[in-house]
Amino acid sequence: ESVLAAHGVGRLLVTGAQTDCCIRSTLHGGLVRGYDTTLVADAHTTEDLTAYGAPSPEQVIAHTNLYWGNQSAPGRTAGTVRTADVSF
Repeated sequence: ESVLAAHGVGRLLVTGAQTDCCIRSTLHGGLVRGYDTTLVADAHTTEDLTAYGAPSPEQVIAHTNLYWGNQSAPGRTAGTVRTADVSF
């Protein structure tokens, strides 16, 4: 967090693995710490845990994309974007 602050980072673009753990934790953690947070909707994935009663990876990803696309916090923005639309 101190590295992000030192570089003046205000927005997090989130991608990666374990949608139901790391991705969601990073999104929520960033938002409550005052960062604008954007989930790259087609650039995260998760392990198949259906053998343990969890929803399929496709359902986990779709649900996360749905609720993060409608997330908000006072003075902060959140949402989703497709990889093709990411611009730095």
